This record gives sequence, structure tokens and C-alpha cells, in this order.
Amino acid sequence: MPDRVFPRQTLCRWSNHYRYMQGDRVQRVFIIVLALNLAVALAKAVFGIIAGSVSMVADALHSGFDSFSNIVGIIAIYLAGKPPDPEHPYGHGKIETLGTLVIGSMLLLTAAGILIEGYRRLISPVAPSITAVTVGVMIGTLIINIAVSTYERRKGEEYQSQILVADSLHTRSDVFVSIAVLGGFLAVRLGFPEADPIIAFAIGLLIARMGIRILYEAAEILTDSMNLPCDPALVRAVVMDTPGVAGYHDFRCRGKPGEIFADIHVTVDPALSVSRAHAISEEVERRLRETVPGLSEVVVHIEPDDSP
Repeated sequence: MPDRVFPRQTLCRWSNHYRYMQGDRVQRVFIIVLALNLAVALAKAVFGIIAGSVSMVADALHSGFDSFSNIVGIIAIYLAGKPPDPEHPYGHGKIETLGTLVIGSMLLLTAAGILIEGYRRLISPVAPSITAVTVGVMIGTLIINIAVSTYERRKGEEYQSQILVADSLHTRSDVFVSIAVLGGFLAVRLGFPEADPIIAFAIGLLIARMGIRILYEAAEILTDSMNLPCDPALVRAVVMDTPGVAGYHDFRCRGKPGEIFADIHVTVDPALSVSRAHAISEEVERRLRETVPGLSEVVVHIEPDDSP
């Protein structure tokens, strides 16, 4: 039984509808994570101030910025989900990448603030008051952060959402931060009060590293890098398995995970009619869109086969 050939308009409408549905799912994840991050940040801030722990307050600040990054994510996903218009014929998908840049920049700003505060406390050390309550709060928020970052990461990969994956890295850094704060509490208990600002300094460096990684990955997308999940072997298998295709060359792709735009040159028998060659190009397009993960649109250029 021959494969069904779907009109280009039908494929585009289905693809746009799928992206909008994915955007709604991503927004729901952000709202859930936002509520949890606000609760975690509030708990850390209150008990960190009571205990006089700069590393715990720094951790609360980081959690607070997690919450703000969730809001950035919600807004970016909403704007990215708008349909194409005359000014943006390829859609608004890269707004999600711009939102990712904002999250990465926020991480760098947070890191700078923590490094400055850690330096001040290193010069004028103040030993935090460690109680069973403050330790319990840190352990409790640590468990919440592990659950949140894991949930967010899995959903980001499932929905192929770049900004959700980036935000999960933001949240995951909270896990390492909380572990470092608990380590600082232990060091202070053992008679090393200077450990608290030193650990805060280490926290700042860790957050800076996360921010640079997020910025780099976003820049790769904005500069149309080919570092995307377009498996060349899969593309070759799909194209060469299409009836009527003699060969292909110059396959290119750009965009972000879940929304990849590509073009390819396909060669066919020069004796074919225009209508038959066009039908082959539509079949190649359909097969690629249905087989290559995240491929949103592909332009197929038909050329005559000049091989012997």
C-alpha cells in the first residue's frame, strides 16, 4: 500500500498545533516549579537571617532568582508560542532562546553578588548560629530541589524545551549549593568559622559556571549552529529510501531542539516531469518531518541527476 501524501498546509497546521500544545505543557511545568521555588526561597531566607549564615542567605537569594527565572520562562514560552506573522514568517520560537539568555545572565549576576558578599564576610567573619532548625530547613529544601530539578529536566527533555532544560540546570545548581551550605555548617561546628564565606565564594563560582554554560548553548542556537540532533545517517536513510530519489547533497539545519528548520538538495532523473519531481520533493519532506526528531520544516530543492 503506497504511503499517504499529506499537503504541505496540513503538515504545517499540525506542526504549529503541536508546538502550541507543547508550549502549554511547558508553561504548566514552570508554574508548578515557581510555586515550589518560592516556598524554598522563603524558608531559606527566614532561617538564614535568623542564623546569620551568609551561605544560607546566598542560597536563598539563588532560590529567589530561580523563581524569577520561572517567570521569565513563562513569559518567553507564551511569546514563543505565537503563530507566524508577516514580520516573523518562521514564527517566534527563538524568543524561548532569548529567555534562556536572560536566565543565564541572571545566574552570572547572582554569582557576582555572592562572590562580593563572600569576600566581605571573609574580611569581617561572622560565625552563623547553627541550630537543628536551620539544618532541618536546609535538608528539607535540598530534598525539594532534587525533586524539582529532576522533574523539570525530564519534562524539558520530553517536550524538547531548551528553556525548561536550562532552568532545570539553574535549579540543579541549588542542590549543590545546599550541599555546600550544609558542609559549611559542619566546618563551623568543627571550629572553622571562616569556612562559611569560603563556601559562599565556591557557590558563586559554581553558579557562574552554570550561567556561562547556559549562555554558550543559547548562543549556539542564535548563531545557527549545526550542533543539533539531526542524525546524518538517519537523514541519508530516509532520503535515499524515497522512491525516485537518485541522490542528495547540502543538507543543512538550524534552530533549537523541537523546532529545527532545514533544507536539502535532492537529485532526480532529469527526464521526469515537473509534477512528478514536485511529488518526489513533497514525499521527501513528509518522510523527513515524520522521522527526524524535532524537525519542524524542511525545504527540498530538486535538481537533475547528472551522474553517469
